[in-house]
Amino acid sequence: VQLQASGGGLVQAGGSLRLSCAASGRTSSRNTMGWFRRAPGKEREFVVAINWSGGTSYSDSVKGRFTISRDNAKNTMYLQMNSLKREDAAVYYCAAGPISSTNMLRYARYYAYRGQGTLVTVSS
Repeated sequence: VQLQASGGGLVQAGGSLRLSCAASGRTSSRNTMGWFRRAPGKEREFVVAINWSGGTSYSDSVKGRFTISRDNAKNTMYLQMNSLKREDAAVYYCAAGPISSTNMLRYARYYAYRGQGTLVTVSS
């Protein structure tokens, strides 16, 4: 499975961006898909995940501002990011895989497939 993230860019604080993650190859609608991010000088962190049935899990830092969705027919996941803050600036990575437990959702190492990142820059 190959994952391609896109949609990053420069936005002012308070603005919005929509990221996409397109999956190709031996995809499965049963895969859980997720977003992680890494800001300069910081550890990679979990952002949000969505399972095959649409169940979601958000990090507290983005809850209420970000919305994850997926279109299984298009093998694509989306991340609508609203009310962006300076601290949201990072490289955003998408990941996918057959996650068997909700306890594993927040850890990138449990995702079998990971894509290239897309850069989000937030200006004041």
